Amino acid sequence: MRKNFDAIMMIGYGAPEKKEDIMPFLKNVASGRPIPEDRLREVAHHYEIFDGKSPLNEFTYKQARKLERLLSVWGYDLPVYVGMRNWHPFIRDSLERMQEEGVKSLIGLIMAVYRSDASWERYMRDVSDACEDLKMELHVEYVPPLFNHPLFIEGSAAKVMERMGDIPESRLDTTMLVFTAHSIPKRMSDSSPYALQFETSAMLVADRARHKKWMVAYQSRSGSPNEEWLEPDVCDVIRNLADRGFTDIVIQPIGFVCDHIEVLFDIGVEASEAARECGVNLYRAETVNDDDRYIKALGDGVLRLIDSENSQQ
Repeated sequence: MRKNFDAIMMIGYGAPEKKEDIMPFLKNVASGRPIPEDRLREVAHHYEIFDGKSPLNEFTYKQARKLERLLSVWGYDLPVYVGMRNWHPFIRDSLERMQEEGVKSLIGLIMAVYRSDASWERYMRDVSDACEDLKMELHVEYVPPLFNHPLFIEGSAAKVMERMGDIPESRLDTTMLVFTAHSIPKRMSDSSPYALQFETSAMLVADRARHKKWMVAYQSRSGSPNEEWLEPDVCDVIRNLADRGFTDIVIQPIGFVCDHIEVLFDIGVEASEAARECGVNLYRAETVNDDDRYIKALGDGVLRLIDSENSQQ
């Protein structure tokens, strides 16, 4: 049975566009959360290194436009809006625009591959709260996480194999493939499928890339030092692998669906520095970004909501 929807909204984290945006953006991120002030200043410095501009917004719009075009080719003319949790265009602003344009039924695409309260339910609550504030009657259904979708796996594996191609064949036996995702509090992980979904996609990508030596690690911890978060930390992993005789490490931040500061700094700067100090060669495999295979995975997720009989898988 085919369901009728008026539009799609990509729901993302949001990111600053210039230096003047950094602190207002970070205050939005920290609102209602116990993030220490010194951690905010530290993260602000990360953004300053890149002149305050994250590629997250640009990639999200590329993903949205590509998805819109793909669905049109498949015979589904649905506008794809973008709504961000922490920066412009805010979720509420995008919903208000939809309200003015007569949208009554919406497909929500939360731009996260693993589900936890921080990466999923929090965004759903934001949509619900914004609708209530706008007195907007809106039917919303969400595309489930695509952590094991064959096209997400294929696209991620292709990025890994590209980087593996930079390593001499003689050193592949001493090369470790490390997948990373954003660390979250352990108590949050214990009540969600987050860690299991992460480990599942890592296993599938490693198998597709035909590299047997792989592991998972976490990055970008931001909470209270008194609370237990998911480990091991990626920089600790790098040091440990160096001690164990590994010569090369390929890191794929697979828990991020596009590059942004937590990829560019935490892996491109911080993890790279740890590798240099240990004398290990570090390679960063790209996230899926706007890779056509990932866009098709998004499209397939949309079609499964609209009409399961016409799924592209």
